Amino acid sequence: MNYKISKDGAWLKGARTVLSPNCDARPLNTDIDLLVIHGISLPPKEYGGGYIDEFFTNTLDPDAHPYFMEIKELRVSSHLFIDRQGIITQYVPFNMRAWHAGESSFDGRINCNDYSIGIELEGCDEDAYCDNQYSVLVKITELICQRWQKIKKDRIVGHSDVAPDRKTDPGPFFDMNYYFSLLKL
Repeated sequence: MNYKISKDGAWLKGARTVLSPNCDARPLNTDIDLLVIHGISLPPKEYGGGYIDEFFTNTLDPDAHPYFMEIKELRVSSHLFIDRQGIITQYVPFNMRAWHAGESSFDGRINCNDYSIGIELEGCDEDAYCDNQYSVLVKITELICQRWQKIKKDRIVGHSDVAPDRKTDPGPFFDMNYYFSLLKL
């Protein structure tokens, strides 16, 4: 797939779009200078089923799985999601603040959602990520870094790096060294 970032910097052309209400304006004069990689599966350790679309759009049926009752009040989103097949969905325009990192800090600066782009990979702490996901993530990362040039390799982190007391994703099976070795930045 030939992906491109729109001229206004809001959309990833070629991605599937499902709009999430879980976003708002970034603070004025805030540069995007951080990329946060996440891992998500719903229900935990299960893939497919459309539950992530429902979760990010506040339409998840809490009775569909016991775990969903625990998360029914959460209001979260991400800019992008890459499923196990490498298909990308965009939920929030890049110029808006997605609610992906929660209480977080990086390099002494709090509220990472203000200045970051969040990418969710379909996965969990117990499974390796797929080659398709790495391949697509690399292409998208390169596009993002070309558009937002303040994002360098040292500003690409996991959710666990910005919220270490709360989060473990993308988890021990996400090979950050391998991912970085594929990037042409």
